Amino acid sequence: MAMAKILIVEDEAALVDLMRDSLAAQGFLLDHVDDGNKAIAQLKYNQYDLIILDWSLPGSDGLTILKAYRDNGGQSPVLMLTGKRKLEDKETGLESGADDYLTKPFHVRELIARIKALLRRRVVSPAGSLTAGGIELDSPARRVFRDGKELLLLPKEFALLEFLMKHPSEVFSAEALIQRVWPTDSEVTPAAIRIYVTRLRKKIDKDESSSLITTVHGVGYRLDP
Repeated sequence: MAMAKILIVEDEAALVDLMRDSLAAQGFLLDHVDDGNKAIAQLKYNQYDLIILDWSLPGSDGLTILKAYRDNGGQSPVLMLTGKRKLEDKETGLESGADDYLTKPFHVRELIARIKALLRRRVVSPAGSLTAGGIELDSPARRVFRDGKELLLLPKEFALLEFLMKHPSEVFSAEALIQRVWPTDSEVTPAAIRIYVTRLRKKIDKDESSSLITTVHGVGYRLDP
């Protein structure tokens, strides 16, 4: 993890300097761009282990960058930075493909904790494969297949599916999923969990009438093997 390569997309010079100094001290390799259009080009031709992405930027904004990155097959975790504090804004960021969300101003120690948590979920997984309802999840390779065809899941989508497949037929509340799948200091909310579940269903289910993940109303979510 110490040699992970991170792209910082941020136009506030003082914040960039703080992040650069703090993250370099942790051993991370860093690139930086301060313009949204430059970020799109940078992500098109370079690979990163994690992206720190500001919402408000000159050129293209963070949501546009994120959409372009995901549409081009980018799967590295994205930590979005923003001064927006409304729940609706956080949901918008998560719906657009962000893996975590940090509201400005923030303490650099929290930033580092979020980064390390996202990188752990990307590279660490118990050995073995899991199967359920035509879905095969290969934990070591971080790959998911439905009826032999590979599905492209974002890191948090993979982590959520992996957890549910490890505990088939068990019902977990949104709060329980936050505690077990997300960092304990994350700003993820029960509303955000609903977004992740909806997004995951669209990718793993053959049709909407027979989802692998069942909503137990008033209780939580269950994966039916």
